[in-house]
Amino acid sequence: MHGPPLRFYPPAPVPRQKPLGPLGLLRVLAKNPLEAWTQAHFEQPVVTGGLSIGRVALVSDPAAIRRVLMDNGQNYHKDWLTRRVLSAGLNNGLLTAEGHQWKTQRRALAPLFARRTVISFSAAMIDAAAALVRRLNKRDGEIDDIAVEVTRLTLEVLERTMFSDGLGRDTEDIRVAMKHYFEAIGKLDPFDVLGLPAAVPRLSRWKVRPMLRLFESAIDNIVATRRRRLAENPDAVPRDILTLLLEARDPETGEALSEVEVRANILTFIAAGHETTANCIAWTLYLLSQSPEWRYRVRAEADRELDGDIDGLAERLVETRAVIDEANRLYPPIAAISRAALGPDELAGEPIRRGTMVVIAPYVLHRHRALWSDPDAFDPNRFLDGAHERIDRFAYLPFGVGPRTCIGASLAVQEAAIVVATVTRNFALELAPGHAVWPMHRVTVRPEGGLPMIVRRR
Repeated sequence: MHGPPLRFYPPAPVPRQKPLGPLGLLRVLAKNPLEAWTQAHFEQPVVTGGLSIGRVALVSDPAAIRRVLMDNGQNYHKDWLTRRVLSAGLNNGLLTAEGHQWKTQRRALAPLFARRTVISFSAAMIDAAAALVRRLNKRDGEIDDIAVEVTRLTLEVLERTMFSDGLGRDTEDIRVAMKHYFEAIGKLDPFDVLGLPAAVPRLSRWKVRPMLRLFESAIDNIVATRRRRLAENPDAVPRDILTLLLEARDPETGEALSEVEVRANILTFIAAGHETTANCIAWTLYLLSQSPEWRYRVRAEADRELDGDIDGLAERLVETRAVIDEANRLYPPIAAISRAALGPDELAGEPIRRGTMVVIAPYVLHRHRALWSDPDAFDPNRFLDGAHERIDRFAYLPFGVGPRTCIGASLAVQEAAIVVATVTRNFALELAPGHAVWPMHRVTVRPEGGLPMIVRRR
């Protein structure tokens, strides 16, 4: 008799038995923050400690997370370190704005990601997936970096759905610049960890300047071209997200976004809209390459659904979405959410002092021993047949939760489902010999060194 298939345990750092000392922690945070977590972080509801920048509390208790992000959210604001990391070009955008500015932007931008709008992008996503299939057909039997290919695809989807006049520069230039941009802003600067004043120059800030100049030039071209077209013949201009962004108004006040806010949000949409989605697709395809059972199930579903009605396609890809959900559990797009406590509080019985940096790390939360069965194993069944409903809403946060949940989450999952199903239907992907897959935290969680795979036509 054959037993059940062996479970696959995807690569991940082994939690440390003891916390690192100050110098060791600095080195690991600069190299890969995922390698700094200890066993206690994956076992206890709250773990507190101190850094040179102050007191830090990692919170993994769902009720406490709800309190931080929702019930007592007014006591927790984005901390200065997060704002500094994201300040390189993303200041004044939805990711970093606070208070009135954030509320105004969120109300104005919410209609851009309404369900009807997102579903209307299905055709463009299908076309981009078909273009990827044509590219991969030419690499049959060869090794290709799937992480690079899906990054190109997500940029193409942006061009087809958000910025239909193009991205203002050559797509490959944008892709390479974005890769370097995330590497630069995602590496914690030792001066930040040491708490040195913002006036002290950071090497990481210098490294990001050439990329920011390229992005600023591209965004200027994007906006100028669209404003000119709107002025000349508004009826001929596509009603894509760029047009909606330029016309967006706060439904309560009638306020439009300022020019600075428009620019910051365009960069936010380009950066977040391709990087997180590309990583989600790449991790999912990698996990499928290691699981014959789930590869077969996703392929059978794709054969059954992809040629059907385009309306509701992503919703019908149930097993594909379960694999994506499991990929986002193991390698979440948002590796950490941090807040600063404005006043004292108590979380899961632990006193929180004013000024404490409260960290919610989906990477840790999604592998926490108290919340998940066999948490390090790849098992999409967690998200099928009603099992998903039994997961605490605050134990699974791939896109955040509460008022500041990722505005484009449904768009990303829809795109990932269509692309993963299309690629799995057409190809068998096999990890290149000798390549070791390893998760790297650089704002998002990406496969270090890419994802070289042998492409074989089905």
